[in-house]
Amino acid sequence: MHLDVAFSTLFDLLTTPRLLFLMVIAVPMGVFFGSTPGLGGKLGLVLLIPFVYNMDQLTGAVFLCAMHAVVHTGGSIPSILIGVPGDGPAAATALDGFAMTKKGEAGRALGASFGASTVGGLLGAMFLGLSLPILEPIILNFSPAEFFLLAILGITFIATLSGDSFIKGMIVGLFGLMCAFIGLDPSTGAPRFTFGQIWLWDGLSVIVAVLSMFAVPEMISLGVRGRSYDISAETASKLHDSAPIAEAASRKVSYAQIFQGLWDVTQHKWLVFRCSLLVAAIGVIPGLGGDAAAWMAYGHTVQSSKHPERFGKGEVAGVIGAETGSCAKEAGSLLPTLFFGVPGSSGMAIMLGAFLMLGIQPGPTMLTDHINIVWSLIWALVIANVICVILLIACGPWIGKLGSVKASFLIPYVLLFALLGCYLYGGNWQNLILVMVMGSLGYLFKRHDWPRAPFIIGVILGKIAEDSLQKAIAIFGANFFLRPISLILIALILASIGFYMWRSRRPKIVPSHA
Repeated sequence: MHLDVAFSTLFDLLTTPRLLFLMVIAVPMGVFFGSTPGLGGKLGLVLLIPFVYNMDQLTGAVFLCAMHAVVHTGGSIPSILIGVPGDGPAAATALDGFAMTKKGEAGRALGASFGASTVGGLLGAMFLGLSLPILEPIILNFSPAEFFLLAILGITFIATLSGDSFIKGMIVGLFGLMCAFIGLDPSTGAPRFTFGQIWLWDGLSVIVAVLSMFAVPEMISLGVRGRSYDISAETASKLHDSAPIAEAASRKVSYAQIFQGLWDVTQHKWLVFRCSLLVAAIGVIPGLGGDAAAWMAYGHTVQSSKHPERFGKGEVAGVIGAETGSCAKEAGSLLPTLFFGVPGSSGMAIMLGAFLMLGIQPGPTMLTDHINIVWSLIWALVIANVICVILLIACGPWIGKLGSVKASFLIPYVLLFALLGCYLYGGNWQNLILVMVMGSLGYLFKRHDWPRAPFIIGVILGKIAEDSLQKAIAIFGANFFLRPISLILIALILASIGFYMWRSRRPKIVPSHA
């Protein structure tokens, strides 16, 4: 376990002013990149890599790791306050977080998000430290067959996230799967659904999908309403305030409500623990990525709830599960990046390039020759999450004022950064047209109560499923279903479908609300 190295590196981090200063600087930068729709942690890493070029290995790695560790915590802020995800995983948070904001519970949602993301990050880092000597043989036994079945397991969560209409959810999810097949066939190189457009050869990016299904529709809806969120008459009456609704709701973002959200995290401690372990383990598996892990955590939260009908309507457990998953996976995805040179997510792919630039060579030698760097990165995850939650709680009431910003200011700001993020992601101006066209479709989904989350799941997991299936058939043939790990995953898939069918047959208690 290298306990002596573990505690000595922690002591060095806490007693080295330069490292502490860099982590304090990195945390608000990570929150900024995460909370700005269209930017995200990957772009943040790309922009900061030139600044660490002349740093030594440990300093540069700790700085980048601390910044990347809190990106998803920042991504929850616009998801909760204005319904626009700061990044891909934050889309799961928007489902219940924004609904809580519309009910006047923005502060509670923010507090739950801050607490869950911090605890998830801490448990994820703990998982990474304890699993160093255990997970290597397990990871090496995973093949494309298991990747395919894991993707199918994630797709089964479409049923869970479809709300009251399974048919609508499946239609939207299958549409997302179809969009995932846009681009070149991975085995033959033949173009599919590209309509002769070369810029579509790379396929539909997750950034474009998320922003078109959430950012643009929410801004269109915001323009129609004229303020950041609507509050029901029942909620307004509970405020006992004669001020305008938006102003009264903004005052509800108080320290008391933030601490109520933190208390909710303690009340759902076993959910936080399960989601942290689930997503940290999924993050270890290269190729799935953080977006898939976050949605799996949210799907598990809905499935394990006694009241699944409440989700998507302002259930605090939805915020807790999604945020726990978003942050816990960072530690898990760091493991294959460091020890096998295989990035566990797209963000870790950029991090891997930064490690190589700093002279850190990922591989088994990290456990023998550079174990101090490994433990320094683990402790950097822990310290960054602690700094982040202190900063965000202190600034919580001021952060909450974003929810009452005038639409005339908020709409151009969000759309500018959303379109800028789409353009910077691939450098194609055509993406700007695509995000507006698909954003109009997303607004129609929102207006007519069609679920949008299944579309994101289809886009994310479609490519993974197709690529893994082709590789599995090429390596094992049709017998890949009979591999031991494959049989376990097939059992989990059938159990997930069976659980949904059993739950749908139970009599539902329809809540009495407008």
